[in-house]
Amino acid sequence: MNPMNWLLLPGLALALLALVLLFGRSGRWLRRLLGLSCLLLALLLAAMGVSLRQYLRLDQDLPVATLEASALAPQRFAVLLHMANGDTRRFELLGDEWQLDARVLRWQLPALLAGVPPLYRLERLSGRYRDIDQEREAARSVFALGNRNALDLLTLQQQYPQWLPFVDTRYGSGAYLPLVDGGRYEVMLHPRGGLVARGSDDFTRQLLDSGE
Repeated sequence: MNPMNWLLLPGLALALLALVLLFGRSGRWLRRLLGLSCLLLALLLAAMGVSLRQYLRLDQDLPVATLEASALAPQRFAVLLHMANGDTRRFELLGDEWQLDARVLRWQLPALLAGVPPLYRLERLSGRYRDIDQEREAARSVFALGNRNALDLLTLQQQYPQWLPFVDTRYGSGAYLPLVDGGRYEVMLHPRGGLVARGSDDFTRQLLDSGE
């Protein structure tokens, strides 16, 4: 099941119950108050469900992204990023290495007992310089991968922690490897670990092993 359905389906049921309570024949104030409470809870669940659209289910043996690099000039590369949701984006990275960062979302009870899996969202792709002075002073290339203006479950949790006690560990993880002309890379994210990057073909692995 899509992660957002865990919240949207109960929200829809609460919304229907709220309509029955609010527009039923009985006009008692207690019934209307209960209806308004159900409606507010349904709206909250719907907002949380929409925010989960930014996250993807974290499975053990699936890559979260693959990258292809092509040299354009010294310390300048065109990088194709293929994400697990099927999107492909092109970036120009400056530096000697690429770095991919992700955010991981875990759960507490009762979501944990319900078997809700960890979720992840790719946060940014950036270029890195091996030389520290260049890293401090040279031109940088950093690109956001998520929708920064979209409603985010973690933002809601930080603002209203009493409403979202089932959101557990929230942490970031990053992986990086040298940029090589013609390089192909695979990035994995394990449920109990962080991002792991590696060459996805013999050519790339040989270049990485040789340090070129």
